[in-house]
Amino acid sequence: MTEYERTRTMPALPEHVFDQAANVDQLDTWLPGELHVRGGEPPAVTVHEDRTDEDTAALLRARKDQLRLEWGTREQGSYAGWLQVAGLDSATSEVTVHLSFFDESHDPGESSVHRSLDRSLERLEDQVRMRVDNAAG
Repeated sequence: MTEYERTRTMPALPEHVFDQAANVDQLDTWLPGELHVRGGEPPAVTVHEDRTDEDTAALLRARKDQLRLEWGTREQGSYAGWLQVAGLDSATSEVTVHLSFFDESHDPGESSVHRSLDRSLERLEDQVRMRVDNAAG
């Protein structure tokens, strides 16, 4: 098993960050560009990966009371992950994303995963900033 984790600070309340991250209809705005999620009967989702051009049955659970998202593949159990939002002060949050690859064939490698996680957190921050700016203005 291989695990990866990245953290980023965001200038917004933790509830705002979590709401943006957990919105199934907007996951494509911050997930890696090669992953596309289609909602199903909760908590079921389908993940399409451009690299393999395959659809994978997955689960996505939002635990709003814990400000936590959890996901993973359903049948093959090849990967799982979570996103946790924590408040730092009155207007700042810390977001941590953790990935676990149980099947080495699904692990794209450390540098690729770190780039994807960093870019995803950057895109999530961009979405959160737009939401906060629109709410304030």
